[in-house]
Amino acid sequence: MLTANEIRNSFKSFFESKGHQIVPSAPMVIKDDPTLMFTNAGMNQFKDIILGNHPAKYKRVADSQKCLRVSGKHNDLEEVGHDTYHHTMFEMLGNWSFGDYFKKDAINWAWEYLVEVLKIDPKNLYATVFEGSPEEGLERDNEAASFWEQYLPKDHILNGNKHDNFWEMGDTGPCGPCSEIHIDSRSEEEKAKVPGNQLVNKDHPQVIEIWNLVFMQFNRKADGSLEGLPAKVIDTGMGFERLVRTLQDKTSNYDTDVFQPILKAIADMAGTTYGKDNQQDIAMRVIADHIRTIAFSITDGQLPSNAKAGYVIRRILRRAVRYGYTFLGQRQAFMYKLLPVLIENMGEAYPELEAQKELISKVIKEEEDSFLRTLETGIRLLEKTMADAKAAGKTEISGKDAFTLYDTFGFPLDLTELILRENGMTADIKEFDAEMQQQKQRARNAAAIETGDWITLKEGTTEFVGYDYTEYETSILRYRQVKQKNQTLYQIVLDYTPFYAESGGQVGDTGALVSEFETIEVIDTKKENNLPIHITKKLPEHPEAPMMACVDTDKRAACAANHSATHLLDSALREVLGEHVEQKGSLVTPDSLRFDFSHFQKVTDEEIRRVEHLVNAKIRANIFLKEYRNIPIEEAKELGAIALFGEKYGDHVRVIQFGSSVEFCGGIHVAATGSIGMMKIVAESSVAAGVRRIEAYTGARVEELMDTIEDTVRDLKALFNNAPDLGGTIRKYIEENAGLKKQMEDFMKEKEAQIKERLLKNVQEIHGIKVIKICAPIPAESIKNIAFQLRGEITENLCFVAGTVNEGKPMLTVMLSDNLVAGGLKAGNLVKEAAKLIQGGGGGQPHFATAGGKNADGLNAAIEKVLKLAGI
Repeated sequence: MLTANEIRNSFKSFFESKGHQIVPSAPMVIKDDPTLMFTNAGMNQFKDIILGNHPAKYKRVADSQKCLRVSGKHNDLEEVGHDTYHHTMFEMLGNWSFGDYFKKDAINWAWEYLVEVLKIDPKNLYATVFEGSPEEGLERDNEAASFWEQYLPKDHILNGNKHDNFWEMGDTGPCGPCSEIHIDSRSEEEKAKVPGNQLVNKDHPQVIEIWNLVFMQFNRKADGSLEGLPAKVIDTGMGFERLVRTLQDKTSNYDTDVFQPILKAIADMAGTTYGKDNQQDIAMRVIADHIRTIAFSITDGQLPSNAKAGYVIRRILRRAVRYGYTFLGQRQAFMYKLLPVLIENMGEAYPELEAQKELISKVIKEEEDSFLRTLETGIRLLEKTMADAKAAGKTEISGKDAFTLYDTFGFPLDLTELILRENGMTADIKEFDAEMQQQKQRARNAAAIETGDWITLKEGTTEFVGYDYTEYETSILRYRQVKQKNQTLYQIVLDYTPFYAESGGQVGDTGALVSEFETIEVIDTKKENNLPIHITKKLPEHPEAPMMACVDTDKRAACAANHSATHLLDSALREVLGEHVEQKGSLVTPDSLRFDFSHFQKVTDEEIRRVEHLVNAKIRANIFLKEYRNIPIEEAKELGAIALFGEKYGDHVRVIQFGSSVEFCGGIHVAATGSIGMMKIVAESSVAAGVRRIEAYTGARVEELMDTIEDTVRDLKALFNNAPDLGGTIRKYIEENAGLKKQMEDFMKEKEAQIKERLLKNVQEIHGIKVIKICAPIPAESIKNIAFQLRGEITENLCFVAGTVNEGKPMLTVMLSDNLVAGGLKAGNLVKEAAKLIQGGGGGQPHFATAGGKNADGLNAAIEKVLKLAGI
């Protein structure tokens, strides 16, 4: 029986024998494509080729690609773990042709690999072909069907609808029919009862799709019409985990050697076994799936966070922790302990796991610890919500409350329902669904972009000339209109551009397009599918006219200074903190720089100063830039260039060198370090476990910072009569202030004691209750101290009510003894109702509560209201 690693290698070897270039997996996290957060299909890294934005270096390519799907067909995150064959992170085996072979060879080679190489029984295979779409003038894909008829009987070749058998990149762009290959893994007895062709695409767990052959031959325009692609593309994707399951004769992906070692480690940790077909099995499958997703995401540079891609990873991690907490009794962080077995299982194919293991482990553990604390808080909130509902005679909590638990505390609805069921209660699901729908609609509205068709003026590709020029004669290749948030913008593609498109942490250039007719402001430059897009608020009246593309050189120079400073900073951090330091992200703007790096403790003030001194020494040395443009990657590595995990490098790369600092980089840099002027670190903080962040200024911003510091010191000196020893004078004032504060505290304690004694002498006993009430201008902290002192001396039947005014704001305070609380009185309820008389509100614990308000004139009435509500 072939192992998973052997199967992966056999696929690559087969297609290599068919003339395909084997390329490495792209990172699972996408950084420079605004249309995607994650690689969700093998074709993502080839989008720029498919769209015609970049020529194909190889006509035939194959690989095994790490993918992440958390939405879309059959990939709802909340369903993963409940069946046997869907995953969040998975590997996709794929082969591509860019204008070379098409349907015939794609189908022939798929059959040859599955049947002749892997020896899969052909009687268990089914193929689907596109049935056609009369409304779009598309016939059945008889061409693909005719090739399949060479191998399969006609009852194994099935028509598929547009949903299943017509693949589209998006609302617009390349698309075409596809042919899915399905396998029937049921027993012979089951096959005899129901033919497999009746179960294809019916979500049967043993009749599943394993390979999809996409035949891209059309381009979808904005109006929905189709036009033929000049260069047809083959794009295939085979689920690696499903293929392994088939070849290892298993009924579940989780029963293969892809997952079994991880599942055994989870079971051992939880003191149970896998395979009981119960809720614990689901929990273990969830965790086994999710630990792969989380580890690979962190390796590729995406840390859990509260925004965009980081939020997706945090949500996946929390889902796994929640299953471990609820069904496997894991009350402490546990997922990080699975990393060694994951590395043992997948480290050979993906060595970046081993290289990053310390960071991955620390990030996961910190996230686990944080969420477990949140989980405990959420459970307490749910318990309070249930108690309030029961007190009101209800057995159902509102959908809004359930949604708050979901949205704020990461409680999936099923966890809330589980806890409710244990307490004989339910949730208003319709209201929950309505809240969820509103949130999704808000997100859709915020992200909605209406994109027009590209208007092509002339054919060609963009050449970037910005390393050498800030002005360049150019012309428009194509443009389109986009609408988002009620704003109309234009995206313009030029044949030559000096504008740097945002990528690698550096923001895009701004500037202008200048023709003899007009000047059009370029407000930003983005990269989409490796294509520089110039964004404007206005379209040139004469778009076909030649023009000059002019970069804002002041902003460009400031960006270049900050970008070069990050390289010097990276080198200095390695020298001061150690070689473990690795860049984990950066942001370079004209105003400042931000640099994230791996390090497991706070950088001390002394270390920061040493780093600054090293960087500024290199700035003063005025080291000239050495740029190696388009050199082979192996040659770059020999130069000592630092490659970053999570980055996709081609066969040829650009290297930037300033003395001992040598890095892969595509950004804009100064010609010599002296142009940076000076660097000053202004902040150091934690981003996540094992990741620190430094923010810094360079050049003129450092001057501004120093001016601000000088002004502040000057103002301080003036406040202290220009004392020659400013620090000593301030320390003296602080010491004197501390002494005065201590005297004031002692005075207040004495005053509180006097008030307490006076109140004890004026206790009223009403119906056996010792009532103490006061209305006076007393500070809030003092009245609280008095209340607790009285409670300590009168342990039974105490009802203390105070109305106080502090700095013009009225406050109502209620303190009850324990026996009154046990008898049914709640200070929080009393104060909440009585506070209406001072136009306010509040609450607190059953024995002690306060309320603030606006109307001090109502304090006496509020005090009497408390007593009346208490039945005194």
